[in-house]
Amino acid sequence: MDLLLTGGMGYIGSHAAVVLTQAGHRVVLYDNLSNSAQVMVERLERITGVPPLFVDGDVRDTDRLRHTLRHHASEAVIHFAGLKVVGESLDIPLDYYANNVQGSISLLQAMREVGTRAMVFSSSANVYGEPRYLPVDEAHPTGVTNPYGRTKLQVEEILHDLARSDPAWRIVCLRYFNPVGAHESGLIGENPQGIPNNLMPYIAQVATGKLAELRVFGNDYPTLDGTGVRDFIHVMDLAEGHASAVGYLREHAGWQVINLGTGQGYSVLEMIRAFEAASGRRVPYRIAPRRPGDSASCYANPEKARRVLNWTARRTLAQMCATTWAFHSGAGGKGAA
Repeated sequence: MDLLLTGGMGYIGSHAAVVLTQAGHRVVLYDNLSNSAQVMVERLERITGVPPLFVDGDVRDTDRLRHTLRHHASEAVIHFAGLKVVGESLDIPLDYYANNVQGSISLLQAMREVGTRAMVFSSSANVYGEPRYLPVDEAHPTGVTNPYGRTKLQVEEILHDLARSDPAWRIVCLRYFNPVGAHESGLIGENPQGIPNNLMPYIAQVATGKLAELRVFGNDYPTLDGTGVRDFIHVMDLAEGHASAVGYLREHAGWQVINLGTGQGYSVLEMIRAFEAASGRRVPYRIAPRRPGDSASCYANPEKARRVLNWTARRTLAQMCATTWAFHSGAGGKGAA
């Protein structure tokens, strides 16, 4: 299948590109390199043996998207492109709405004009807000509390309306929990610009000595050790979930929303201990006050993904930590997304 991956040079997009290429799909990576690097092209070729097709472009550029979709005869789009930092979205909400919502509308307009009516959308468990019950399934009420989450939910609603308006559309919205880990080669992984906002790359940078210590926000939650509990999913499991969603779109029209998670929660202190075991390095930390809006626990009910996509997360916490360490301690962690 010919696929266009917006944001395809980024952390999740690049891992999905590997899985999809190895499954025999032809992928085109459309990315403005705002949070990735040109070196990704060479690294993906080293992993897959296939030189990826890369288009330097912004999702708000409807004309460029239209040309790219038509030129490469793309049959479906996996829409990864988007700003994704909760705290940052509170400071620059307009940028988030412009990139995430306006960019998605731009992409959908281009797709409609060229006749490409199949999409896998990169959404987020952030749309659920504070969990009312656990594990969180797709029927859980949405309750976003920040601009980032609102942009994801707004795009989901746009896609739902679009699918209801025209039965030719085939759309799957995948609500990710907490992607971590890296490709087993150590060549690609998560290496954010500046101070990391996510737990795993922060732990990794402390372990390598790039950062002095980790701040643990709160140790008085009603959890086993008092620290927050989250559902961490290996990025390669997540990538395989996208391949399963593409297969689903071949046979099914309409709109679906599906969680991608493991159904298992790990606390911050459990993550630190697991990473220390994988890396052989100490991860110094200090307890800091709770952050506003953080919940005690959040983890997925992944049953719908198993039933609808025939997909289940397979990789362990030890593998998540080992692959992250291999990436950050090797050449892969230098200059890649």
